Amino acid sequence: MTSDSGGRGRRPRAPMQGRVVPRRRPAPRAQVSIESIAAGGEGVGRLPDGRAVFVHRTAPGDTAEAEVVESHARWARGRLLRVLTPGAGRREAPCPFYRRCGGCTLEHLRYEAQLEAKGRIVADALTRIGHLPVDPPAVVPSPRTERYRNRVSFALRRAERGRVLAGFHALASPDEIVDVDGRCLLPEPAIARVWDLLREHWGPDAQRLPSGEQLRLTLRSTTAGAVSLLVEGGFSPGRPQELLEAVEGLKAIWHRPPDGRARLLAGSPALEEQWGGEIIAVAADAFLQVNREAAALLEAHVLELAGDVAGRRVVDAYCGVGINARRLARAGAQGVGIELGRAAIAAAREPQVQGAEFLEGTVEALLPEVLPVSLVILNPPRSGVAPEVVNALLESPAESVIYVSCNPATLARDVSRLASHYRLQDVRAFDLFPQTAHVETVALLTLDQGLA
Repeated sequence: MTSDSGGRGRRPRAPMQGRVVPRRRPAPRAQVSIESIAAGGEGVGRLPDGRAVFVHRTAPGDTAEAEVVESHARWARGRLLRVLTPGAGRREAPCPFYRRCGGCTLEHLRYEAQLEAKGRIVADALTRIGHLPVDPPAVVPSPRTERYRNRVSFALRRAERGRVLAGFHALASPDEIVDVDGRCLLPEPAIARVWDLLREHWGPDAQRLPSGEQLRLTLRSTTAGAVSLLVEGGFSPGRPQELLEAVEGLKAIWHRPPDGRARLLAGSPALEEQWGGEIIAVAADAFLQVNREAAALLEAHVLELAGDVAGRRVVDAYCGVGINARRLARAGAQGVGIELGRAAIAAAREPQVQGAEFLEGTVEALLPEVLPVSLVILNPPRSGVAPEVVNALLESPAESVIYVSCNPATLARDVSRLASHYRLQDVRAFDLFPQTAHVETVALLTLDQGLA
């Protein structure tokens, strides 16, 4: 056999027959001056053609070189190539994983600059989406800016040859997992310790955890340092008792298979948590704010806005474990808490407090049944309240509504929907999520006196 490949028996390649292989055009580059921070954590600047461009890891005041990786008629998305001139609020991010990790988006900003950015994010949403022009509200800082999260969720992926990747999704590539250990600066120390031990003891291919190519692992710590693990996804339970015995500080392992309820695999069904002066028993999937110290400041502000509630009827909607409803009942109110989560409603009913009643179900189904009342507290998920909730408050208005929001965009939308009956009286933001672009906002709405 003849060959042009050094006698290794390969067939000679056919000529190209005139075929032209197109060369990939390099992505355009631009020098950008960063003006602000968007709700997703990207810096916002302008391209030479006037379009807005969003570039992660940039800071207000930066002059940066960016590569345009996504282009639209009115805006574009860029990838930071280098900072030419740093803005006054920029710093070196202290986390060793920050360069690639998507768990944080603002760690490259000094903390004062983070707070300023979050105030502007809230004001921009209320002005642009809610058509309620407001100045940037005060942002109450978090007492701790690192090691503050009492609940952290990690993604786990089983790879080839027994290799396991576990951490957060990559910033620029959500399908990629950045392997993260206890050096991450978000978890409380108890979670960081248990996370490192868990990674050490789950075995090759994480065989002590439930089966499945991809899992979501949520660790929750109590004030006493006890940690629970909730595994979402997967099928067979693995070897949970071995894991519980091997990992010091881990007190419970739960599993929620696809389309199923969470069930206890090993350990305690509920861990005692001290919250707001109360001892409550919290299951692994019950909701509590992730930043206990900053949450205490927010909750105190909510009670201050509620004012004298003695003799008044109040509703705590999306009440979680019922902290607000019980506190208001102790202050003399008749409090009704509404919560869909079964574990949370069970925790809300213990300890029993005279004047506090808790209903299990959706707010949209149950709120119309308990209105009218003097005060409604709303603390919905990121998606905001359902249209049925807005309609109920318009048809049977409360004297005031305190809306606690973790998403300025849906807060603005819902406040706008209520604007025919309610006036936006007060807005204050709280930094429950340092190093990220997330911000918690408390808005006070009062009934228009002409409709009272």
